[in-house]
Amino acid sequence: MCLGVPGKIVARYEVDGLPMGKIDFGGTVREACLAYVPEAGVGDYTVIHVGFAISRLSEEEAQATLEMLREIIQLEEEIGPADGAL
Repeated sequence: MCLGVPGKIVARYEVDGLPMGKIDFGGTVREACLAYVPEAGVGDYTVIHVGFAISRLSEEEAQATLEMLREIIQLEEEIGPADGAL
């Protein structure tokens, strides 16, 4: 399963000609490549997958997704992790 997580761009810069950014995931800041979303700027929300911003989304969409992820984490804490069987 692949997971893209929404984060907010808090800084934008270039490294060796590639657009890069610092992305805030609710207090945890990581670096990501912004080449796939060249129009994204500081303050925008993006979906990050394996170190790449793959799409922009609204703050409302980002907050809704983050809330759903929090609920999944809370549920896992209450009932235990899934055994991986599908």
